[in-house]
Amino acid sequence: MKYQEFIDDLISLLIKEDIGDGDHSSLSTIPFDACGKMKLLVKQDGIIAGIEIAKQIFNRIDKNIKIVEQRLYDGDKIKFGDIAFFVEGRIQSLLQSERLVLNVMQHMSGIATQTSIYVKQLEGLKTKILDTRKTTPGMRILDKMAVKIGGGENHRIGLFDMIMLKDNHIDFAGGIEKAIIKAQDYLKNTNRSLKIEIEVRSIADIKQIMHIGGINIIMLDNFDVETTRQAVKLIDGKYQTESSGGIIITNLRDYAECGVDFISVGALTHQIKSLDLSLKAVK
Repeated sequence: MKYQEFIDDLISLLIKEDIGDGDHSSLSTIPFDACGKMKLLVKQDGIIAGIEIAKQIFNRIDKNIKIVEQRLYDGDKIKFGDIAFFVEGRIQSLLQSERLVLNVMQHMSGIATQTSIYVKQLEGLKTKILDTRKTTPGMRILDKMAVKIGGGENHRIGLFDMIMLKDNHIDFAGGIEKAIIKAQDYLKNTNRSLKIEIEVRSIADIKQIMHIGGINIIMLDNFDVETTRQAVKLIDGKYQTESSGGIIITNLRDYAECGVDFISVGALTHQIKSLDLSLKAVK
């Protein structure tokens, strides 16, 4: 799994902040060797996500916990009353895992569900939905995994895997031309191979960039629909295009019909409602 080290570190933090020096509720009431079974119950329609991460959490808590019957998989459509899986093991371990698994799965399923709604709006068009860096602190990899599960695409993971020259970079660098040249020189001098994306605020910016060249993606920031259409026509496929800013579910398709390659939507990860799931004892 890509960026597994981030997932490992996150699971360690989840365990540390929730269990601390012990789950004293379970330790005081449940015999150490008592075994049991639980089921993951779906209580809301949507798209399920996070099952593969749940398996890792169970394994970190207790290697003997086993999902004995898996009925659903990441990305499956779900409805109220579905059972995602049954899991068996020591009851103390199951109870220690319960909230950690639910927090992750509810959050990821909320993102996957929201993403699927945006993706559905673009059926029949070439435009892809992208996430952003507007993610839950410390949980970015899981947020972006959930976007993929919901049918979206990942933008850069962080500041390290793409050069994105936004308005502040351009202003501090002394303008578009200087920013592009400095980025190109940096890649050459550090022997790195990274895509360069640059944000534009006007048609004039696009004309200047196309004269300079040497970039990969042009981000149309806060353009209205008509200006977006003009921009795509001007760029004419020479560079990939991304629309960003002020785009919501009700105008999403209007922007996509302009012919942009990507639309980035921060709301996929920072304006979501967790999906309602629960882990219940099987008696």
